[in-house]
Amino acid sequence: MLSELAESDVDWAKVTVFHIDEYVGIPANHSSSFRRFLKSYFESKVSLRKIHYVNGDAFNPKHECCRLNKIISRVEIDVACLGIGENGHIGFNEPPADFETDKPYILVDVDEEFRKQQLGEEWFKNIDDVPREAITMSIRQIMKSKVIVCTVPDERKAKAIENVVEGQITDMVPASILKKHRNCWMFLDEESAALLQSPVDGRQSTVEKED
Repeated sequence: MLSELAESDVDWAKVTVFHIDEYVGIPANHSSSFRRFLKSYFESKVSLRKIHYVNGDAFNPKHECCRLNKIISRVEIDVACLGIGENGHIGFNEPPADFETDKPYILVDVDEEFRKQQLGEEWFKNIDDVPREAITMSIRQIMKSKVIVCTVPDERKAKAIENVVEGQITDMVPASILKKHRNCWMFLDEESAALLQSPVDGRQSTVEKED
């Protein structure tokens, strides 16, 4: 997705980007830092107007949330680009996710299963190295975006996609809240869509209108 964006004809000089989430306590040059990932695969390839990173190694994570909250509260977000985790998380909004907080960025605990998953994928050398906290854009802030583009490939995401698309809206499957958004697009491959009962085509979008 990032490669396609970087190669598009968007006038990036007019675009301001807000980083969604980052581990607490690791520097930007850490091999598992999401800042490092974004810089390598996106920022280094385009000329952005501005990018507001989540500084996970800030001295006080709560103050970092306040700093970001002041900045993002001044603007409207046009597009949010998301993935979905194996447990249905978006950002670091792990189950049970907070659907109620109106703070744009929040400090959260990292799910224990996710920590083990990160270790298994060899992003960290041992479990004690995997951070226990993260700063993330909140569910409500994500839902304020005018458009949400959710890109979810791979067989290991199939159960999460089934729960999101065909299950109930619940804080135990955080991404299920996307069904309440009026302009959410979900892009899947055959593997991630394998468990869906309903037809899926190139325009698949699941929307639940509020009364």
